Amino acid sequence: MIPLVLLAVRIVIAFAALGLSSLADAQGFLHASRIWAEDRLVWAELGKSAIAYCVGFVVYWVAIIFLRRLGIGAPEGQTAIWFVFTIVGVAVLSGNAGHWRPLDQAVAVAVLGGLGWLILRTGG
Repeated sequence: MIPLVLLAVRIVIAFAALGLSSLADAQGFLHASRIWAEDRLVWAELGKSAIAYCVGFVVYWVAIIFLRRLGIGAPEGQTAIWFVFTIVGVAVLSGNAGHWRPLDQAVAVAVLGGLGWLILRTGG
């Protein structure tokens, strides 16, 4: 049995790393959406996107260490948790989620809840 303090530290580190990874990946997605302007490649946006993705990958690898220590070893569970963090990050960083209609916001919450349900039920 893991001492409660150690478990709490692992959870905090895992979720902090996932949060940072997801924010970096969300930035990568936002910049990637701007790499084509008038059918021309925008190199600055491509570079920003690539750097953000690389940072996201490296931090994600750190998160995986702590997810595994928490018993979340299945790639499906790890990816589902990352996806929840990342989609929330994209919605927040783009500034668009606040403009969604209430029904769309409710569907988004239901989808995230469904992913959470699958993570818990499948053992991650």
